[in-house]
Amino acid sequence: MSSHREAPGISKDPVADNTDLYAFVSPDKSGWVTILANFIPLELPAGGPNFFEFGDDVTYDINISNDRSRDTDITYRFRFETVLRNDDTFLYNTGPISSLNDPNWNRRQFYSVSRVEGGTETVLANDLACPPVNIGPRSTPNYDVLASAAIHTLKSGEVVFAGQRNEGFFVDLGSIFDLGTLRPFENLHLIPSAAAAGVDGTRGFNVHTIALQVRKRLLTKDGTMPTDPASRKAVIGVRASASRRSATMLEEGGDVVETGPWRQVSRLGNPLFNEVIVPMADKDRWNHVPPSRDTAFAKYVAHPELAGLLPVLYPGCSPTSPRTRRNEPTCKRSC
Repeated sequence: MSSHREAPGISKDPVADNTDLYAFVSPDKSGWVTILANFIPLELPAGGPNFFEFGDDVTYDINISNDRSRDTDITYRFRFETVLRNDDTFLYNTGPISSLNDPNWNRRQFYSVSRVEGGTETVLANDLACPPVNIGPRSTPNYDVLASAAIHTLKSGEVVFAGQRNEGFFVDLGSIFDLGTLRPFENLHLIPSAAAAGVDGTRGFNVHTIALQVRKRLLTKDGTMPTDPASRKAVIGVRASASRRSATMLEEGGDVVETGPWRQVSRLGNPLFNEVIVPMADKDRWNHVPPSRDTAFAKYVAHPELAGLLPVLYPGCSPTSPRTRRNEPTCKRSC
């Protein structure tokens, strides 16, 4: 489920921007669920000397509903802190980084994990180390070893990781937002050109991933381990979000002071919902409201703008209207 730079406001705040969300039954562990929440879109790997990192001023949440409602029943909360070893250098590292405690690594990040349930937040772990970014063969010659060392098993049983990863979502950004061009079918476009293979526009970029692996029984309503996939107990809803303090003040010396309650600034649960369904004027509002208020956006689902554009951009391809589960688009040409 992906949504990169989907709203004007959050596109100016990439450190809090949800990019992808994946939730699946763990293929490597029977009875476990894996959730991957990605943030910070389109990170250029060679982004030094100030490499990409999680925001110390952002709260990152993985929200779970286990009663088929739109309300959150369980939240796993991640908060980060950046620590400098040497205030007198501009460098991220002053030599090869061989371990998570290597003195050559100057700018490190640590995080806490909490579980929120029934209005009570319980801290599960503190001071968990993130891995460094993959700088290059001299600075991080054994990066896979460093990344593996940053996989932490909590006393409560959950397994967590937070750090930079390769962007895994394939999207032809250079083409799709050029008047809806689909390269394999651009010969059928209103402004035609020769058909071509799709291009992975995010190839070579990174994101920052929060990975959580948790036993199923810790996510179900009654703490049981459902075996029937059709059972109501076997179904959970998952969304990720990022929040900031409601008030920010910039002091004369340049220090930033933040105060007030946390306010959601980004969320992601359904693929590309805000990106291509919600109109520009409502995108920032959608990022700020909880799923319980999604009925206000239902009209955009029933009558998506893209369904009206496709017959114009691709004459002869006519999606039916309104859009329903049983009312799929049809094509009168070889599309």
